[in-house]
Amino acid sequence: MEEQENKEVLVDDEMVLVKQLRQQQQQMIIAMKGHPGSGKSTLARKIASTLRFPLIDKDDVRDCTAEAEAAFPDLHHHYHHHHHQQGQKEEETQALMMKMMNELSYEVIWRIAETQLDLGLSVVIDSPLSRRSHLDRLLQLISSASSSSSSRSRVIRLVIIECRPQDEAEWYRRLENRGRAIAADAAAVHNNDDDDDDDHRRRTKASSSSHKPATWQELQNLILTYDGCWDYDVGDVPKLVLDTTAPGTVGVRNLVSPVLHFLSSV
Repeated sequence: MEEQENKEVLVDDEMVLVKQLRQQQQQMIIAMKGHPGSGKSTLARKIASTLRFPLIDKDDVRDCTAEAEAAFPDLHHHYHHHHHQQGQKEEETQALMMKMMNELSYEVIWRIAETQLDLGLSVVIDSPLSRRSHLDRLLQLISSASSSSSSRSRVIRLVIIECRPQDEAEWYRRLENRGRAIAADAAAVHNNDDDDDDDHRRRTKASSSSHKPATWQELQNLILTYDGCWDYDVGDVPKLVLDTTAPGTVGVRNLVSPVLHFLSSV
């Protein structure tokens, strides 16, 4: 009985915080941060739905560019042929293309965020935020939006919610499970001759997930390319670091409460 009462008090407390955050005059950018498979996207969706803030997901944009690459296979061949004449290896060409598409995805979400801010809305931005330059771009965006004529009286706050799993075994399990699901969709598409709605869904999912690490080794290789740049000083930007593999965080439900308290305190 006492446990149930504590749970009800916690829910009531959360609802008060949610109401306050929804009604506040200051706009806010809630920027997620973390490696693939860290749980940041799941938490971002929960935060956005709880606060009713627009969610801007970098993967939504990057997925579309991946589908475009798959739809136009000659694009890679043409691009490689052009750079091969300059002595560039195919692997280097592919890496350069992926980098260009990745940076394009960031530019798209910055532009979408700018529009939402101009409308007076707060936003949740879901991206790895793996480089200091990405944070600098957000700060520049806020400075520009705050000084515009339409929002001169507004104060826009930036906060970072970083998902940093501490239990590598659990992180490994989640990432490998996601990879197997992607592989299963790809195999189902390959083995199915029917072009029905389910097949189209699986093909789209498999194609759009091609840019994401599907195994633990792929994730480790990606992190190595960062060369530690992801662990940068955010300066005076308020940041909350969460262990998304801690006991009781399955489904991230128990992580929403500390996020709400953090947002109310900054």
